[in-house]
Amino acid sequence: MKVLKWILIVLAALALLFYFVAMPYLKEQTKKNSPQKTIVYTENGMDLTLKYSSPFKKGRVIFGELVPYDAVWRTGANEPTTFTTNSKIYIIDKELPAGTYSIWTIPGKDSWQVIFNKNIPEWGVTLMSGGKETTRIPAEDVVNVQVPVINLVETVESLTMDFEDTGQLYFSIDWDKTKVRVPINKEH
Repeated sequence: MKVLKWILIVLAALALLFYFVAMPYLKEQTKKNSPQKTIVYTENGMDLTLKYSSPFKKGRVIFGELVPYDAVWRTGANEPTTFTTNSKIYIIDKELPAGTYSIWTIPGKDSWQVIFNKNIPEWGVTLMSGGKETTRIPAEDVVNVQVPVINLVETVESLTMDFEDTGQLYFSIDWDKTKVRVPINKEH
């Protein structure tokens, strides 16, 4: 009985050590390869913030290989990308209440689904799957829209997300030779 008790104590100590020491260290190391970025847009009565980690292309084929087509992607590296709005807005014609959301996408060859989800998981993928399975909870999806792919001539080396205001505000995602733009409106 004493041996079992000691085994359980050692296992609990190792689990705590992994959670409080190893995980923060691993997160810090991954941020060196995929730096965290924050983009803020505060115009036209909107207050929007986007936080994401930006991996690099490094000679890889991104969409269709590293990021498979027709599968949920956490959209970025490290923790899930977050999108915060301080007021109600519309994504195309779908209402997005004030709040902070995780961003998920389902890249396709010709169009992407862009999903705003209420749940913000700690990492966004399962470690056991080697990062291939996401921890998105579909029941927590608030907005799911489809937008066309824009093929770029120039290669974008690191994943770039931004707000583009051309008279119409867009949330854009650019990487490799692919760009998608999601229209954002203050009113429907």
